[in-house]
Amino acid sequence: MSSRVCVIGAGSSGISAAQVLLERGVEVDVFELGSEVGGNWRYGNDNGLSSAYRSLHINTSRQLMEYAAYPMPEDLPEYPSHWQIAQYFDDFVDHFGLREHIRFRTEVVKVEPVGDGRDGYDVTVRGRNEHGEPDEPETSRYRHVVVANGHHWDPRWPEPSFPGAEDFPGTQIHAHYYKTPDLLEGKRVLVLGIGNSATDIAVESSRVAERTYLTMRRGAHIVPKFVFGVPTDHLTDGVIARTPTLVQQTAMGALLRVTQGRLTDYGLPRPDHRVLHAHPTVSDDLLTRLGHGDITVLPNIDRFEGSKVFFVDGSAYEVDVVVYCTGYKVSFPFLDDRVVRAGDNHVDLYRRVVDPDHPGLYFVGLIQPLGAIMPLAEAQSHWVADLVTGEAALPSYDDMRRQIREYDEALRKRYVASKRHTIQVDFHKYRAELVRERRAGRARVAGEPTGARGRLSALRRKAAAAAARRS
Repeated sequence: MSSRVCVIGAGSSGISAAQVLLERGVEVDVFELGSEVGGNWRYGNDNGLSSAYRSLHINTSRQLMEYAAYPMPEDLPEYPSHWQIAQYFDDFVDHFGLREHIRFRTEVVKVEPVGDGRDGYDVTVRGRNEHGEPDEPETSRYRHVVVANGHHWDPRWPEPSFPGAEDFPGTQIHAHYYKTPDLLEGKRVLVLGIGNSATDIAVESSRVAERTYLTMRRGAHIVPKFVFGVPTDHLTDGVIARTPTLVQQTAMGALLRVTQGRLTDYGLPRPDHRVLHAHPTVSDDLLTRLGHGDITVLPNIDRFEGSKVFFVDGSAYEVDVVVYCTGYKVSFPFLDDRVVRAGDNHVDLYRRVVDPDHPGLYFVGLIQPLGAIMPLAEAQSHWVADLVTGEAALPSYDDMRRQIREYDEALRKRYVASKRHTIQVDFHKYRAELVRERRAGRARVAGEPTGARGRLSALRRKAAAAAARRS
């Protein structure tokens, strides 16, 4: 069995996991399907899985997106483009000497636990040469496997499909395949969704299309990228982000109302949930294009009849192109469903990282934060490194299962019921949760009490040490 850790994917989460593990003295084998790092942020990635479109920019500011181990250059704009982010990943990999640990153009075909994983995992990979010709598969056994294959690459189409959609004579595409607006030029375009991709594509369509329609099942809160001349998340990431959820909602709701008024004044439906009860939609341009009359807002689709699309309010419009911005499926093609199931995008993981049923199997970056993924993936990687090196231990199986149930229950109470919110986390709360877990994991190794008893014990030790210094 190899003493190395197998890392699947060299996107933003995979390269962070590799950097942290190597820094802690753990050797890694990173397998990447494409020929470059960056995953979803590599526009035109030859792994065929990137969802980036040509005009894409990040929707969290660079200061909140950067790795702690390698800050972004100060000369980058507040919201860099995908090209600049991909260059940042290249620089990160070269700075830490990670490239020699990555096997590019190599597909992970299968990860199979030996028993329940306590005896390791048989990982089968298949490389391909520069001409795309596949090599013979090869299998190695690893004690630890880190899954970092991302969750924005397997498009989810409307389920079930709309009646008559199969006979629509125009073009139907998923946002995953959208790259440039050429497809929309001079056409009557219908964009389905109200997430970040939907608003970006609708805005882009409104500049080149004959007509642009934006349809959605429910309303959403629209968050601008800038407020009072500064990135919005600079205002909301400080003290506000560390307050109770109700306080955050009140402050954020007031900020949005002051800066942009009521969404219904722009023709958007009133959201059926409070702000922060769903993943935010970030756009500086949508409300302006709506105010110009360049985008028409419609309710959800009812059915298709030829090239005419009918909506649930009884209206109907002739359409040439339909763009489905309906999200992505969480999937692991190299893992059998008997090992890990992701039905309805739900995966049972302790602290969103550890599979209780398969020791040594970890998932990094399988989260949807109110904020950026990269710093959280970095924090997850540090915890994984604790576990791999034996510096920390996990709680009992029953304790892990209980935490998973509590997490699921909290999701149901907090967020709108949607496959989009099955892996949702609050940035600061989740990062603090990982800090507490790492501390508890080290206490388990040391045989010390954890939880409230552990904190009380630590306070007593500090008090005793302070008393000893005074004497």
